Amino acid sequence: MTTPTTIVELRSHLLQVPWNGPPPPAGILAAPLRDIYVLEIETQGGLVGMSYLMPLRGGLHTLDACMKELIAPHLIGRDATEIEGIWQTLYKSNFWLGRMGVTVFAQSAVDMALWDIVGKRADLPLFRLWGAARTEIPAYGSGCFRGMGRDGMIARAQEFTAMGLTAIKMQVAHIRPWREDVRNVQAMREALGEDIEIMIDVNMGWDADTAIQAGHHLDAFDPYWLEEPVVAEDVAGYRRIAAALKTRVVGGESHFTRQDLRPFFETPCVPILQPDPMRGGFTELRKIAATAETWGIRLAPHLFHETMVHVLASIPNASYLEYMTWNDDLWIDPILPSKTGMMSPPERPGHGLAFRPEILKDFRISGQTMRG
Repeated sequence: MTTPTTIVELRSHLLQVPWNGPPPPAGILAAPLRDIYVLEIETQGGLVGMSYLMPLRGGLHTLDACMKELIAPHLIGRDATEIEGIWQTLYKSNFWLGRMGVTVFAQSAVDMALWDIVGKRADLPLFRLWGAARTEIPAYGSGCFRGMGRDGMIARAQEFTAMGLTAIKMQVAHIRPWREDVRNVQAMREALGEDIEIMIDVNMGWDADTAIQAGHHLDAFDPYWLEEPVVAEDVAGYRRIAAALKTRVVGGESHFTRQDLRPFFETPCVPILQPDPMRGGFTELRKIAATAETWGIRLAPHLFHETMVHVLASIPNASYLEYMTWNDDLWIDPILPSKTGMMSPPERPGHGLAFRPEILKDFRISGQTMRG
């Protein structure tokens, strides 16, 4: 027996969109186009939930094949409000092949679209559906890419501060020796002054010894955090670095679900975690937040401020939103920082986002409709 919230159809849209402005300079991210995977889930009653993934390393067609073969068969005919039950079904059904990777990415798209449906059905924005804790969250300007060079990173940071943001993030490692990175951070501090927070992103580009050696020099410039100093699996390295430095060490964007983050709860050494919504969806992010709060750990999710604003507005242990300007052109109503560097979730039902119709039309390269 179908109900108005019975899932009847999934639709995917594979987009390749030119960058909003010049593409990120060479470094670890130099894709010529933005790859975006859009998922729509429709119910018997006509409610449509939307979500999107931006995998950053290709894989759109792989995601779409996974959605058709491993995800959609478990969804058609289910009630869209059974979000926890569906999450568990998808995770357990694909554990043997997945547990981490493409199946969790696809599952996360489903989870976020289902929450959009539930928010629309309740006529509530997600942050209020989840029990609003605040209506403003501080944001930092992200996108001072190492490939810009020292002067380019500083100029980009100053664009952010001119907007009213009081924190920025710059990159180190991968394409420059660490001593040059230290000089770049010193120059950034001298250019911005003492009142702007500087986050430093290593993108897993060092080993623990290098991070400690470089970090001892970076400590002198009072950075707000040192992000992902080592590969995600090197939990022991995280602990060594955190014990050696004055600067707080953060990470988590490359970890999948709270299970992958368990070592950071068992032996807390990271005061701020940065889970990625593509690695578990809204359901998992909220569980991570609740677990983290128990240990006095805050959340500053990876990217996607357009939806993460709802998560952080609904939890007590919010840190910063990561603001990238690169997707502001996608939305009918983009989420932008205020003149004081704060962001507020929209009061529209669900996550409140809608792609500009011309984006979906002009840059669609593939997609499919999935029914029972």
